[in-house]
Amino acid sequence: MAAKDVQHQQSPLHILFFPFLAPGHLIPMADMAVLFASRGVRCTILTTPVNAAIIRSAVDSANDALRGTDCPAIDISVVPFPDVGLPPGVENGMALASQDDRDKFYQAVTQLREPFDRFLADSRPDAAVSDSFFYWSADAAAEHGVPRLVFLGSSMFARSCSDSMLRNNPVETAPDDPDALISLPGLPHRVELRRRQMLDPAKRPDHWAMFQRINAADQRSLGEVVNSFQALEPSYVEHYHTTLGRRAWLVGPVALASNDKAGRGTSAPSPDADGCLRWLDTKQPGSVVYVSFGSMTSFSPAELHELARGLDLSGKNFMWVVGRAGVPDSSEWMPQGFAELMAHGDRGFIVRGWAPQMLILNHPALGGFVTHCGWNSTLEAVSAGVPMVTWPRYADQFYNEKLVVEVLKIGVSIGAKDYASSVEAHEVIAGEVIAESIGRLMDSTEEGDAIRKRAKDLGAEARRAVENDGSSYHDVGRLIDELMMARRSHAKVGEDISHT
Repeated sequence: MAAKDVQHQQSPLHILFFPFLAPGHLIPMADMAVLFASRGVRCTILTTPVNAAIIRSAVDSANDALRGTDCPAIDISVVPFPDVGLPPGVENGMALASQDDRDKFYQAVTQLREPFDRFLADSRPDAAVSDSFFYWSADAAAEHGVPRLVFLGSSMFARSCSDSMLRNNPVETAPDDPDALISLPGLPHRVELRRRQMLDPAKRPDHWAMFQRINAADQRSLGEVVNSFQALEPSYVEHYHTTLGRRAWLVGPVALASNDKAGRGTSAPSPDADGCLRWLDTKQPGSVVYVSFGSMTSFSPAELHELARGLDLSGKNFMWVVGRAGVPDSSEWMPQGFAELMAHGDRGFIVRGWAPQMLILNHPALGGFVTHCGWNSTLEAVSAGVPMVTWPRYADQFYNEKLVVEVLKIGVSIGAKDYASSVEAHEVIAGEVIAESIGRLMDSTEEGDAIRKRAKDLGAEARRAVENDGSSYHDVGRLIDELMMARRSHAKVGEDISHT
């Protein structure tokens, strides 16, 4: 019986969504709740006050769209952020200003187990979708008899690379040379990274131990819900299911479920947000390169200086989001003549603060995207059919670059070499290199034309995946069916016990 029919015959399935407190995790999980709610599932998002404000606009917009249908409204269950000595309002990974803040933040994250436990006990949801970083939620859900589904907000390709890394630790036996090429064994494609592009367990034993705990907890769970789609990385879906024996439902791109493309992901839109779209309206199709590195990435003054030089040297129209708190004052990094270039507004537009990225990427003027390869940004570009200049910094971003450049062939690498955290120093990439990479992507050459065509074709595949007969639409239905069957089975066991 189809999931939709089952939903009409019984009380709605209830799924708890429990996102990690950082934008790259919070926003796609809220989008996922919107997606499941549109299929008749009762969805609750458990989070803290500041994080609730970030997703409130998207949830309100979805509930407006659901009004008058048979679908239940999405609820945000707000719990206090644990008092660990952080300043008031500091409840999100992007607001942390020091290592001491980060230590306190992760202490608070651990203390969220108590409200998670309490919600499971009081509300008895049919399933909990919890972030992988809440590795302790696997045991908590098991204690309450609630199936736990994992969400990390990464690609199947990156998940497969991470699994290979955790199983084999190829860095351990690699030469000490930071530029030594290291292969990740057991994958469908040959994947090689420089030693310095990879997490070194010997140098970061705490990170390595945490990832081992996360991986073990994920494997004790029912499976994963993944923000991706079958046609994007079919070899890695097969690898995950067959070779690794792990379960995953691909339900993305989840951003396409959002009705709030303008305000999604912020409680405080930038004053430049409307102006940037009006500026794009004045530009020729495919003529603008968009530059944004997400909410957690910081650049040194020297890096910002070279990036500004590169945008100038490229000769392309550009829109640059200088959005993260703590960006150095422009006098520290702005090259001579750049302020004049911006003052006329003909070639460049700077957004300070949050930008409506989905609307920007889908604007006809967009011709390319310089990105850090965070998975949300990568998938949003794929969905819009926009090719990428890849500039990874840390986490899974170097893996995502490999997928974009070497497997999908919809991007050009800028040549970033250093795996470092959001606050550590990186090698400065020269403006000439930046300009050349942008030109390779956007100029009318055989290489550029082929990249842009593949990106456009993949964008069409992404949109098809979430349509009524698409692969992601069917995976959502299959997961709902399985959870409904589990609920009926559980209810039958309870009835049998009561009759004995």
